[in-house]
Amino acid sequence: MPGLGRFPPLDDLRVADWEEMIDVNIKGVLYGIAAALPVFRHQGFGHFVNIASTAGIVIKPTMAVYAGTKFAVRAITEGLRQETGDKLRVTIISPGFVRTDFAESMTNPEVKAKILGTMGEMAIGPDAIARAIAFAIEQPADVDVNEIIVRPTAQG
Repeated sequence: MPGLGRFPPLDDLRVADWEEMIDVNIKGVLYGIAAALPVFRHQGFGHFVNIASTAGIVIKPTMAVYAGTKFAVRAITEGLRQETGDKLRVTIISPGFVRTDFAESMTNPEVKAKILGTMGEMAIGPDAIARAIAFAIEQPADVDVNEIIVRPTAQG
């Protein structure tokens, strides 16, 4: 799951939305690491691929909390990369607008309509993200592709 995005303005004070994004977007990554790291350590190899977002690089209005969770995913992933040593690989993929049902979970109707409109105009197919992941994992064991940003050419 790439994450949960709810983009209400901070003034809406949708604390439950904030908590849900933190639970899914940050804790979900941490729980995945907790599940896989002991297995990877035991077998002596493994490859973590975490999904962030271009929102973890550039902040837009109404996306402060979502962007914060994606910044956290980037920080956690980089810390994991530094801690894992030379037997495990760690990659973060930061997609831009991708044709998915991502907007369906949004609680603010105006923001949801805007996101859906933008997705309709420029979103790339999910296969672009799959190809980026495949590129990272197909590298030789001594090559670690740390970060890939994939977005539509029309996305600013």
